[in-house]
Amino acid sequence: MLRHIIMLRWTPEATEDQKKAAEAGFRALPGAIAQIRGLACGPDLGLSTGAHDFAAVLDFDGADDWRVYQGHPAHRALVDGLIRPILDERASVQFDV
Repeated sequence: MLRHIIMLRWTPEATEDQKKAAEAGFRALPGAIAQIRGLACGPDLGLSTGAHDFAAVLDFDGADDWRVYQGHPAHRALVDGLIRPILDERASVQFDV
């Protein structure tokens, strides 16, 4: 199984509505992309300084399914329509579990 972790930092101008819409967009992805085996996401709890604002953890059977997700229209719509307009910084990693 492949695990994909993405951490996002929002721009200072990002509104609460925009942040909630981005989270809702992530939560909708498993219903649109069959290759997603599991998803957990949410805003940072603010327990430490320097953390990103939001993280998502997605599981896939393997790299081919992750690649399908990357190019899927539902994922592209989330990135282009909801994330990119409020994105300041992004970090990601993929690894086998």
